[in-house]
Amino acid sequence: PRRCRRFSVSSPRGMADDFILASAKQCINGGIVAESSELPAPMLIVGTSIIGILFSIFLLRQVAAVLLDVTSAPGAARTADSNEQNAKLVELYHAITLGASSFLNAEYRLCAIFVVIVSGGITVLISWATKDEAGAWMWSNGIMSAVSFTVGAITSIISGFIGMRVAVFANARCTVGACAPAPHGWTHSFNTAFRAGGVMGFSLTGVALMSLFFLILGLRPFFTDSETGTLRLMECIAGFGLGGSSIAMFGRVGGGIYTKAADVGADLAGKVVENLPEDDPHNPGTIADNVGDNVGDVAGMGSDLFGSFGEASCAALLVGASSPMLVAAGWGALLFPLTISGAGILVCLVTSFVATDLIPVKNERGIENALKMQLLVSAVLMTPTIYLLAHFFLPAATCGSCVGGFVIGDICTSQLKSFFCVGFGLWGGCAIGFITEYYTSFSYSPVQEVANACRTGAATNIIYGLALGYKSAIVPVFIVAFIVFGSHTLAGFYGIALSALGMLSTLATCLAIDVYGPVCDNAGGIAEMCELHPSVREKTDALDAAGNTTAAIGKGFAIGSACLVGLALFGAFVTRLDDMGAGDMRVDLLDPITFAGLLIGAMLPYWFSALTMKSVGKAANAMVIEIKRQFDANPNLLIPNHPDRPDYDTCIKISTDASLEEMIAPGALVMLTPVVCGVVFGTRAVTGLLAGGIASGIQARSRPPPPAHAFCSDHQCTAATGLSHRRCPCACERAGQGFVARLQESPSSHSIQTAWLG
Repeated sequence: PRRCRRFSVSSPRGMADDFILASAKQCINGGIVAESSELPAPMLIVGTSIIGILFSIFLLRQVAAVLLDVTSAPGAARTADSNEQNAKLVELYHAITLGASSFLNAEYRLCAIFVVIVSGGITVLISWATKDEAGAWMWSNGIMSAVSFTVGAITSIISGFIGMRVAVFANARCTVGACAPAPHGWTHSFNTAFRAGGVMGFSLTGVALMSLFFLILGLRPFFTDSETGTLRLMECIAGFGLGGSSIAMFGRVGGGIYTKAADVGADLAGKVVENLPEDDPHNPGTIADNVGDNVGDVAGMGSDLFGSFGEASCAALLVGASSPMLVAAGWGALLFPLTISGAGILVCLVTSFVATDLIPVKNERGIENALKMQLLVSAVLMTPTIYLLAHFFLPAATCGSCVGGFVIGDICTSQLKSFFCVGFGLWGGCAIGFITEYYTSFSYSPVQEVANACRTGAATNIIYGLALGYKSAIVPVFIVAFIVFGSHTLAGFYGIALSALGMLSTLATCLAIDVYGPVCDNAGGIAEMCELHPSVREKTDALDAAGNTTAAIGKGFAIGSACLVGLALFGAFVTRLDDMGAGDMRVDLLDPITFAGLLIGAMLPYWFSALTMKSVGKAANAMVIEIKRQFDANPNLLIPNHPDRPDYDTCIKISTDASLEEMIAPGALVMLTPVVCGVVFGTRAVTGLLAGGIASGIQARSRPPPPAHAFCSDHQCTAATGLSHRRCPCACERAGQGFVARLQESPSSHSIQTAWLG
């Protein structure tokens, strides 16, 4: 009886304690268990990658179907000059192709040396930094990271090379399409340029997604499936993003110096001083100018956006691997970031037919509408797709403190919250794109105001353009700030990484739109040099004017995603320091060493920009002197329709040598600064350096694209409104473009910050 009474008195509390203890033992990782099959996510990723590559081949065959014959376009008439025009067309096509290939081959040889050296350094440093409990170097971690770095670098090189080859393959064919009378000329020339962009977009996303997935698959057997093993695997995979961003940096810097040096030099010496038409065949720098469009705006941008994709994916994978619940849910949940990119390929594939088949371009007004429709339709279709992916692949806890969701970091998030994070990036990117379009299109008041400023000369025109650039940064920065705050509130740094992937989920469409512009620009130059009918140049100029705007839109996506990726990797960097016992590594502005690093980090984008701008000035100066020398040596070059042709190769060599030589110093600045800062001043200085670089880089990167592309659109606007080009000469357009264009290559988050954070 006494035992019974004691039991009856104590049983309620005892039973409750036993129940809680039993529940705690049973509720491991919120009751989340892995699915019985790991196939759905890998099948989606591999399947969509293959579809993207096959669709790019399909588009390439459509572009190749256009013959290099100006009379092959529907409705084009054969004239007495047709044979001569065809001969010039083929000659220019081969000259531009040879120049672009020569530059990229030389650049990538230097990049290969860089990859070998840095891979060795990564192997040693990471092996030394990740010692085991006995103090022995963990060579496996270093070697795996170096392999990931090499794969990312090679994939970035392939991406840039594919873009360049496609662009030079399509430029002359776009010219042929424009030879057809309206409305067929508009349709065929637009479709050729847009499909060429699609070849790069779908092939790059397919190759990038497949290479990253098979890299994970290849390295997975070397690690256990435990939480620690999975985290170590993803830490090694992070080298993939570092390799991509490193090559992207050299591609943007080297290609940017090449294209702007050729552009500024050819325009100043030929168009402004000698009053030659745009892309006149008597201008010695005109071939170098057209080559530059391909190596800088196409190959460089291809590597650039691949770097953003690689970094965003690696950041999401790394942060996701730090969540025990996501690891417990299996590979479907861990690979959720890659499924977003895979589904985006299918969405972009469907969307591409809207511009080329469902609502084809039939006049000048339809060009911008078709391109904007691509962004809008792809975002609309992507939204429900993201929701389905989140619902299918992400886990939901059945017990514990986060029922219905999962814990990542210290935040309880869920499928719906993750969907909102991706949606923030998707629609935020669209908003940035449309705002950029407003500030760069001659259809709206900002560019019209810049064009009107031409009435009082080039000085006021440049002032208006720079003011426009500073003003254009306001709303995009607010949008990025909202995305950062909202995503971090819902899912921490994982949410920020998902937002970056959401912004890049329609990467195939963004690349197609971005490559479209340089192809049309080249097409106009070829039409001028082949002396085709003026109506052909009118079509290509209209296509190019829209391309100036769309190129800025593409940069807007790159800017926004780069900032988000940089912040996500910064969070992973600080979290890793905490895990290794470095203490609380939050950026404390009251800490003197942190604040000093913050100031230096905020200054670095301008140091970087100063180096690249000076490089452009030196190369352009040499280009102007060479062009002037050829005009003095052969005055026949200044006689209209004279058969003499200049020495194009010398100008190409000047741009090539200058770009390869001058890209070393900015690259060394990017790669060595955080290492030296960390070794000399410690990790707190590095955290300040990174925070300052992110905050300053997004400002510097947001400002330049609108004025640079607005000056290009301004050139078209002055022609349309009848303003004198001598009153507002191309010196105005190009001087302003050359002045701010180097800042376009300023250290965006994916060229400096992720090179630091990788």
